[in-house]
Amino acid sequence: MAHSLSAKKRIRQNVKRRARNRWRKDQVKQAVKTFDEAVRQGDKPKATDALNVCFKQLDQVAAKGTIHKNAASRRKSRLAKRLNKLSE
Repeated sequence: MAHSLSAKKRIRQNVKRRARNRWRKDQVKQAVKTFDEAVRQGDKPKATDALNVCFKQLDQVAAKGTIHKNAASRRKSRLAKRLNKLSE
């Protein structure tokens, strides 16, 4: 248990930041699920729109530092590959 005021404040800040980061990651997961569903159905226009939403979410989350920018880039690349396979 924290005793100093600064340690107590650090705990409060960590709780808020963790909640915020988890919310951001959940937003990305939901966007990816929407994209996956569109790909599974073979609906290319819907998948393209969903991919744009995924890209935006990943860029925003990376900009805030929740995930690393290279991790966001890697995930974007993998999602784009899935869309490209759909069009073949």
